Amino acid sequence: MINFKLLDQRDQLSIEKKPFHQWVFPDGVLWTAFYRTDTGYLLRFPGMADFEVSSDGSLVICRPAPDVPEETAKHLYLNQVLPLALSKLGKLVFHAGTVEIAGMAFAFVGEAGRGKSTLTASFARNGFRFLTDDGLVLEVADGGYQAVPSHPSIRLWADSEKALIPPGAEMAPAVNYTSKSRFMAGAGIAFCNQALPLRRVYFLGDGSAQAIDFKPLGGADALVELVKHSFLLDIEDHHLLADQFDHLARLANQPIHFRLDYPRRYEDLAMVRQSIVEHVNGHF
Repeated sequence: MINFKLLDQRDQLSIEKKPFHQWVFPDGVLWTAFYRTDTGYLLRFPGMADFEVSSDGSLVICRPAPDVPEETAKHLYLNQVLPLALSKLGKLVFHAGTVEIAGMAFAFVGEAGRGKSTLTASFARNGFRFLTDDGLVLEVADGGYQAVPSHPSIRLWADSEKALIPPGAEMAPAVNYTSKSRFMAGAGIAFCNQALPLRRVYFLGDGSAQAIDFKPLGGADALVELVKHSFLLDIEDHHLLADQFDHLARLANQPIHFRLDYPRRYEDLAMVRQSIVEHVNGHF
């Protein structure tokens, strides 16, 4: 679907034009700058890599900066650039971890730090399979939506790794821009490699709840959350925005959206999993 080419390292040349969009960390440090080019887009990760994306999203060319390992460039592609390129192909892509329960897909959606990966890994370590750690692609199917599996790996901070990952689990090579570790699916981390019908979407709260709490979301509230957590390469492409909004509105009108919050304590994860399974089975 998308052709990815990794080229030789080269210096990041200065760019005279201003980016049309930026991703900036809370401390003000620039993470990604988005530029238009004659053939599509340039996504610059300062000091790490430039990614040229064709106008239709079907081709991505990566040029790492000097001394940046190949694994870091590939990691950036999988986690940052690929979901954006997929959005140019008209795909719905979300910041979401996804697990299989009773043959159906259940998505945990939220911004960084809300515990998507920890919750996903917790399920994958306890008798359930995961489909995505992030970058969930949804496709229309049979009057609803199907969740498409992504890369068979999960990224975790050190505390979650210590709490959840068994000794000897296969790790991907380290990358130099994050202290998160990436763990490959295997015997101790179960992965589902087939698309599954989407049954529910849980938008994760900030962890301030004193107990596990489920709240159904109506269409308008669900739409706001879906827009907030979508990948979109060109935020100024009005045709793409209109098409994306239409697709998101249809998804939001499905009666499958809930807000989920719970105390963020590792010792409570078993109870959280059980509560989600019971909610899935209609016991709430």
